[in-house]
Amino acid sequence: MQLFDRFNLGHGFSKYFRIDAALDDALKDEVYRVRHTVYCEDLHFEPERPDQREIDAYDAHSVHCLLRTVSEPYHPVGCARIVLANPADPEAPLPFEQTCAAALDRSIIDPAALPRDRIAEISRLAVHRQFRRRKGEERSRVPVRDEDFSTGDQPRFPFIPTSLLLGSVALAERSGIENVFVLTEPRLAAHFAKLGVEVRQIGSPIEHRGQRIPSVMQIEEIIRNMRSILHPLWHLVRERIGSEFDEMERRKQASAQEPAA
Repeated sequence: MQLFDRFNLGHGFSKYFRIDAALDDALKDEVYRVRHTVYCEDLHFEPERPDQREIDAYDAHSVHCLLRTVSEPYHPVGCARIVLANPADPEAPLPFEQTCAAALDRSIIDPAALPRDRIAEISRLAVHRQFRRRKGEERSRVPVRDEDFSTGDQPRFPFIPTSLLLGSVALAERSGIENVFVLTEPRLAAHFAKLGVEVRQIGSPIEHRGQRIPSVMQIEEIIRNMRSILHPLWHLVRERIGSEFDEMERRKQASAQEPAA
């Protein structure tokens, strides 16, 4: 990575990647295909599906982001989603509330006591196998390493996991979310902390496809405390995802104003 790209992460990111809010069926389809590759074919966390799309019941009330290469034809790199409260049943638990029901310390924070339209869960982070080629990364959904933050002769920055986190934050902010929960690997939580993101543990570690820690992050706090080196990348991701939400709203309004046939 060139020195300029190292210190202007927005420029460095845009040379190789683009991130989109997956708001239409075509982009959602790409998200589900990446998830199938990672969760079903590579890690065998879920059964393989005949249509090669990994979809669950939570996707009906989730918003997704998709990371792709910048050059056409675009190649999928990774994805993430935030699971929102089910509008048909707001009190229904989010995935982590079921998985970690016995492990949560509700004296720290009780998700059941919070306004359901202000909480969400980051889940289904996944990186395509083509971008998990380094030794030891084959069994990881989202590869990160200590040397990704090095300042040696060949410094590099973990654009892929970082942009997926920032994409999730942008989705949450745009969806009016205040607290976002995550069931994460200890190493991934530690790397997010290096970016100035406080990942607050809210319960005991559990075994769920390896050791996982239930945690919470506050969206406003993430944005306020984000390390300054991240600001160019954050602004790029936020603007990109925000513009796509704006375009979707414009289309909805235009469609509502069209006269009935």
